[in-house]
Amino acid sequence: MKHIIFGGDGFVGRHLAQRLVQDGEDVVVADIVKSDLPHYSRARFVHCDVTQVSDVLKVGIGPDDMVYNMAAKMLSPLQIRSKRWDFFWPVNYYGAENIMKAMGVANASRLVQFTTDMIYGHTVQSPQTEDHPAKPLGEYGKSKWATEQLAVQWRKQGMSISIFRPRLIIGPGRLGILEKLFKLIDMNLPVPMIGSGKVPYQFISVFDCAEAARLAWKGGVPNEAYNLGSDNPPSVRELLGNLIKHAGSKSFLLPTPAFAVKQTLALFDLINKPIMDPEQYLIADELCVRETGKLKHQLGWRPEFNDGDMLVAAYDEYRAKKSGATIQNATAVPAE
Repeated sequence: MKHIIFGGDGFVGRHLAQRLVQDGEDVVVADIVKSDLPHYSRARFVHCDVTQVSDVLKVGIGPDDMVYNMAAKMLSPLQIRSKRWDFFWPVNYYGAENIMKAMGVANASRLVQFTTDMIYGHTVQSPQTEDHPAKPLGEYGKSKWATEQLAVQWRKQGMSISIFRPRLIIGPGRLGILEKLFKLIDMNLPVPMIGSGKVPYQFISVFDCAEAARLAWKGGVPNEAYNLGSDNPPSVRELLGNLIKHAGSKSFLLPTPAFAVKQTLALFDLINKPIMDPEQYLIADELCVRETGKLKHQLGWRPEFNDGDMLVAAYDEYRAKKSGATIQNATAVPAE
């Protein structure tokens, strides 16, 4: 049996690959890029563009293999409205379809599929359980929700597919939208918040995501969807205030009227000069806390890492890379 990780050189995939290698498992990393990662001494790498059927087939999925799909296009870099379908759908939906079809050809039946909590859209009930209405607000969330519907069809054909819906994944090496925040702090500029900043903002650590995927395999790959989020998320104000203090910055937090800011951001989006993706700013001041009790109960998962510490770890690695240094073993502090 092999563990085949599509997107295995990505942010979450590399941590899963490393953990499985450490456990003595046979790991194949299938990705479009290969980084200089230490676990490649014991893991095989196969160049794979998931949008190409021939690439997916050449990975060599076997009937007993455990497959993970973490290949995805995320919300960063920002895309103008006319480009969003072309950016998200080929990898997020059609790439997943190619993987499921290749598994079908190989009679492989076990898949861990990562999607996103962005399938939910606006908050209807809080905290949100997995049965919260799914009404994604943009092409990223729509492509992931369509992938979940595709998984339902393959389940009917005998496939076992565990789906994970993570909050914003955080940890050392994470940039994306956070890079703008880090730059403001480094330049000692005001840090605007959409709204008062009093609502909690929930992350999920990259390490906890990798462990959830591993536990899905250990737990027999249930045909279920699971939220992934931290416990007891702090407020936006607390998260950002502590980061500014850690950085030794003179930045300060700037509350803003949420409605006016959203209208301004929507205007920039309308003229094809997006500052922030609509799927992010439209819910920025809403109470978006994902309930994870189902995952805890069924697979014995617990989030081990603290939101604030993971944000600091991401900032520290950003600073290290800017200065030309490297962080070989990023320190993560388990949640209290």
